[in-house]
Amino acid sequence: MSKTKKEQNEEVAQAATEEFRSGFVNIIGRPNAGKSTLMNALVGERMSIITHKPQTTRHRIIGILSGEKFQIVFSDTPGYVKAPNYKMHSAMNRAVEGTVEDADLMLFVFDLTEELEDDNPVIEVLKKCQVPILLILNKNDLVAEQRAQDVTGWWKKRIEVADVMSLSALKAPNESVLLEKILSYLSPGPPYYPVDQLTDKPERFFVSEIIREKILIVYSEEIPYSTEVMVEEFKESKTKTGEDIIRIRASIFVMRETQKAIILGKGGSAIKKLGSMARQDLESFLNNKVFLELTVKVRSNWRDDDKALKQFGY
Repeated sequence: MSKTKKEQNEEVAQAATEEFRSGFVNIIGRPNAGKSTLMNALVGERMSIITHKPQTTRHRIIGILSGEKFQIVFSDTPGYVKAPNYKMHSAMNRAVEGTVEDADLMLFVFDLTEELEDDNPVIEVLKKCQVPILLILNKNDLVAEQRAQDVTGWWKKRIEVADVMSLSALKAPNESVLLEKILSYLSPGPPYYPVDQLTDKPERFFVSEIIREKILIVYSEEIPYSTEVMVEEFKESKTKTGEDIIRIRASIFVMRETQKAIILGKGGSAIKKLGSMARQDLESFLNNKVFLELTVKVRSNWRDDDKALKQFGY
């Protein structure tokens, strides 16, 4: 049955008087729980790099989702490291701990294939939380339905959970349902950022993250975890034929000469492959032709060097 003109007008009037809602929604969890995948699905843009390897995200990254009547500022955090081995890990953990202080809502992402451990360090972080916590049970496509029920009961005995949602961030994130839940917990308020802004990070940051993502894909074992990327130059110019081009010069820092040799590969073959993969993604991300120059530098023990960590943005 079609709605009458009066009913339609009443709906329009109600929508017009709905208050604008905004807030900060911070996403935390253990490494490889699916936090970055979920935020990318919610924001609709590729904000965080994603690989199958743990500790892919090293920095707190903001993704801004603006609608007609809302603005949600999502914050993707590094995976909380149970036993930090380096000052870099401690810096990553501090970024996670800081999220409980500036959130309006917490999304705690738990991998349903992960073991339930009473010494999970995230428990103590969440106990300090003064705002509602939504428990997001990720990878429900990989377990039986009973597993989600058991995990829900286990977590409710340890932290105060406002709501629970089971999903697959990779295959079926159910963004609309989750967004509806999130908005129900946010208060009326103005937008914090211009509606066309997607993040608080500069282009240089995402350039370095895209290059680092390719390092995680191309190289194995310890190599990706021993590297850091710094963009030395980001310059818009033109080719000899007048075509727009962005010239990027980036340095890949490693800790030992042997690691430098691995990054370069025989005859420079490995770094050429890395550069080609990164350039393709950079051109797609920047929507422009890119000339990418990569160099490899040795900086001993940078993961425990306060000065280096500060330089790298930790």
